[in-house]
Amino acid sequence: MTGMSAANSSGPSGPSRRGLLAATGAVGALGSLGAAEPAGPRHGGDEPSGPARPRVRTGFERLAAGGYGPLEGQRVGVVTNPTGVTAAVRHIVDVMHTDDRVELTAVFGPEHGFRGTAQAGGSEGRYDDPATGLPVYDTYLKSGRALADVFTASGVDTVVFDIQDAGARFYTYIWTLYDCMQAAALAGLRFVVLDRPNPVSGRTALGPVLDRAFASFVGREPIAQAHGMTVAELALLFNGEFLQEPVRLDVVRMSGWRRTDFFDATGLPWVPPSPNMPTPDTALVYSGTCLFEGTNLSEGRGTTRPFELLGAEGVDRRWAEAANAEELPGVRFREAYFQPVFSKFQGRTAGGVQLHVHDREAFDPVRTGIALLVTAKRVWSGFAWRPDNWIDKLTGSTRVRTMIDAGASADEVVAAWRQDLAAFRATRREYLLYR
Repeated sequence: MTGMSAANSSGPSGPSRRGLLAATGAVGALGSLGAAEPAGPRHGGDEPSGPARPRVRTGFERLAAGGYGPLEGQRVGVVTNPTGVTAAVRHIVDVMHTDDRVELTAVFGPEHGFRGTAQAGGSEGRYDDPATGLPVYDTYLKSGRALADVFTASGVDTVVFDIQDAGARFYTYIWTLYDCMQAAALAGLRFVVLDRPNPVSGRTALGPVLDRAFASFVGREPIAQAHGMTVAELALLFNGEFLQEPVRLDVVRMSGWRRTDFFDATGLPWVPPSPNMPTPDTALVYSGTCLFEGTNLSEGRGTTRPFELLGAEGVDRRWAEAANAEELPGVRFREAYFQPVFSKFQGRTAGGVQLHVHDREAFDPVRTGIALLVTAKRVWSGFAWRPDNWIDKLTGSTRVRTMIDAGASADEVVAAWRQDLAAFRATRREYLLYR
């Protein structure tokens, strides 16, 4: 991957452009909302009281506690999915619909849909939500002027984004965010991002950085494979580094979240952001093991542990033995056999490995994914890349595929992206909102 050299060719460097955007009102962080939060019960009863109250308050919780002040007098449309919930597991659309302090007039659904009924590669289309009567517009596979026209047709003044991310570049919701920001700019609309935690912490960025020649819906711009950022931080990065026409952007920060927090430290409820992301444990490994989508091995779709179970017909114990011999930090591998109920090897027995992460802080999901690719190719003669070289879209260049084919070790592959990753980390640092 070419990394930040491609990013910097599009305009001024991060800090200077960000300063310009802030000065012109194109970007802001509404971090002061917490000062207006009432001490008593929340409006609408949408947060637990007593000891069950989470330590982390999401952007939406803080927006609602402040009386939706930043949205006053505006017709609001929300880009969201089933993860857009309060601490009491009420959907924010249901909460806002019954609150006369905000004028919610439209909902925009991403991949899998607003209510989450569609599988990977699908959406729910245009319909009226039975629970609220609000019009729901489909954003999936729309971008640029086509998506701007959807926003214009909806009649909203401000587009609000509230979706739980999984922390990986190829998880498409962050590119829904990017596309919606771009479309809102084209439509002359304001854009507000309500922040949520990065479930795998925000300690650092890991993995290769996308080469723009390989841009797609699983990676529009040169960021790291495990970006280590929240959606609000990514929005600031997108606006400051990549969007040719920056949007009028505000973000509502969380309170109580630290960069070292994994999801279980937040006290927030986990709602699967997509059908194959059932738990925070899935998200922990996903930025590495999703690379198996680019091979003929199963990435565990159709099992109860997607992205933690990997395998294929004909794979045996030698893969687990080879993977454990790599002595990767924070993880061990168990010989495993499974029958997916859909996707690759549906109804057939696949042999392979299950990942068991025993030290989250030491675990490097991307290095682990590379080591698993290297060892799978070494021990199983049937190993093959997908014919469309999807692995290049996932990793962001041809480098991982060609180096593994040439016999490179996992350490050699990882070393090849260090310079690009260091440059991305330096740019990323300018947009971080939390310690």
